Formats: sequence, C-alpha cells, structure tokens
Amino acid sequence: MTVEATPSPAGEAAGPAELPPAGARRAPRVRAGYPRYAAGKLAGAAVSLLAVLVTSFFLFRLIPGDPVKFMTGGRPVSAQQIAAYRREFGLDLPVWRQFTDYCGKALTGDLGTSYQFHVPVLDKISEALPNTLLLTGTAFVLYTALGVFLGARSAWRHGRLGDRLSTGLALTLYSLPSFWLGLLLIIVLSVGAGPIPGLFPTGGMESGGEQGFAYVIDVVHHLVLPVVTLVAVEYGQTLLVARSALLDEMGADYLTTARAKGLRDDLVRRRHAVPNALLPTVTLIFVNLGRTVAGVILVETVFSWPGLGGLFYQALSVPDLPLVQGLFFVFAAAVIVMNTLADLLYPLLDPRVGR
Repeated sequence: MTVEATPSPAGEAAGPAELPPAGARRAPRVRAGYPRYAAGKLAGAAVSLLAVLVTSFFLFRLIPGDPVKFMTGGRPVSAQQIAAYRREFGLDLPVWRQFTDYCGKALTGDLGTSYQFHVPVLDKISEALPNTLLLTGTAFVLYTALGVFLGARSAWRHGRLGDRLSTGLALTLYSLPSFWLGLLLIIVLSVGAGPIPGLFPTGGMESGGEQGFAYVIDVVHHLVLPVVTLVAVEYGQTLLVARSALLDEMGADYLTTARAKGLRDDLVRRRHAVPNALLPTVTLIFVNLGRTVAGVILVETVFSWPGLGGLFYQALSVPDLPLVQGLFFVFAAAVIVMNTLADLLYPLLDPRVGR
C-alpha cells in the first residue's frame, strides 16, 4: 500500500517523510511550559529556605542550658562579667531583636560567631565540610551504585531465591540503627573479638605523623569502618526503590516488543527497562546527595570523625546557638537544593512532568 502525497499550503506535494513524528509534537509543549514549571519550583525552594531560617532560630532556643556558663568554664564570675559576655554575643537583647539581627546577617552570608570556638560559623563549617564530603561522598557513590545494580537484578529475577535473599538482607540492614552497627564493627574489627584481631582504628581520621602517600593510606584505613557502616545501612533503601520502580515496568508493552525483535534479555533490561524506571530512583539519589552535605551525625560521632555531623553534636552539647543554627541551615539547604535540582531534571527524563 502506498501513501499519496498531500498538497501543502504552498501547493507543493509533501510526502509522509516530511510529517513530524509523534514524539516531536510533545517537545515544544514541554519546552514552552518549562519556564513556568521551573519558576514555581525555584519559588518553592526560596520559601522553604526562608522557613528553615526562621525555624533554626526559634527551635534551638528551646534547648536547656546557658551558653554563658559554658563560656565561663564553670569558674565563679561576677554579675558584671556575665553581663559583658551577654552584651558581646547579643544575648542581652530581646528575642525579636536577636531574630531580626540574625536574619539580616544570614541574608548577607554571616551566620554569626561560635560561642565556644570564637571564630565565624562559616569558617568552622568550611573547615569540617571536606571531611564530611570525603566520608559520606564515598559512601554515597558506593551504596547508590550497589543499590541500583542489585535492585535491577532483583526485579528482573523477582520471586527467585536470589531476589528473596537480596531483598531480605537489604531490609534487615536498613532496619539496623547506624550507631549500633558502627559500635558492633568497632568491637569486632577494631578492638578485636575472640580469634578476630583488631584490624582498623577505633576512630578519628588519621593517626598523625604521616605524610605523602603514607598519609593517604592512613586516611583510607580510618575511612573503612564508617564507610562500611553507611553503605550497609543505606544501600537497602536504594535497592528497594529501584526494584519497585523496575517491577512496575516489567509488564509494559515496549519490553514485549523489544523481546519480540530478538534483543537479549540483558540488553532489554539495560537499554529499555532500567532507564524508564529511573524517575523515582533519581529522586532518592538527589535526596541522599543533599544528605551527603549534612553527613550522618551518629556515625561521625561514633567514629569520632571530624566532620559536620560531629561538629553539630559538639555544638548541641553547649549549646552553641550560632553554630547549631548555621549547621542546621546548611543541612536543610543542601537537601532543599538537591530536591529542587531533581524537580528541574524531571522534565528532561519524562516530558509529561513539565506539562
């Protein structure tokens, strides 16, 4: 059967090859609506950041404890000295005045001065941030790759023994408290238990005194147990989400068509099924990426890792209000920014989202 050419408005024949494919007709609508979609997401992120700024100020003022007593170190001091400390850090001002000063400075990038370290909060955050990114960034790459890979394989072989074992192990590890697993690893692999000798350091980031390549090896040696703890606890969530998303795609017609064309089963999974099941997994990956900046407070505390999580725990014990507020804002802002980036990426993965 042949298709006759139809006259175009200019009177020239136009064959079917000149007609745009069905998929091309959707792209202009997505592109036309994308600026409005992106503006809405960015506005929502800005409102969320403002809400975090307000919450961080009032929330931590509910913590019991007097920062001035900490700054005096428990020494007997006169009322005049206490008043001087309060004036120095603005604690003598009414709460509404402290709030307006805090918001005004935060909008200019000034998060205040730490009570216990007597340095700008941003300086302390900048000092600890690389250590957190090293720990949680390494763990993030490993548990994301492991979770997506095992989740895809489990879904493709769902119901079999391997799927049941993989899913059961992921659920078990995901339900374990990270601090408990970290302490268990320290007891078994650092202190040593029975015939198992102590193989790894009990905490910290370095032993001290090492330089060059020996320093790198020393840091990696200290990195093993906290990374193993994070990977063991976190990979299960990625596995379960990736598995569930791929299972939803298993009965789709396009997979049946791909198999009917003679494509290998492994090729059908990698080229067709997995890319179309990535949308919910991408959401989780970006959320976890935001949490990478925050670190894992309990794990860093258990292993005495000098990152943002350990710094946050240390600041809470005072309470060092400017440092706690600044860290809380950075943690929340990282998650909000990553979520917003995921939302902006959705229309590129699925044009229906941007409509």
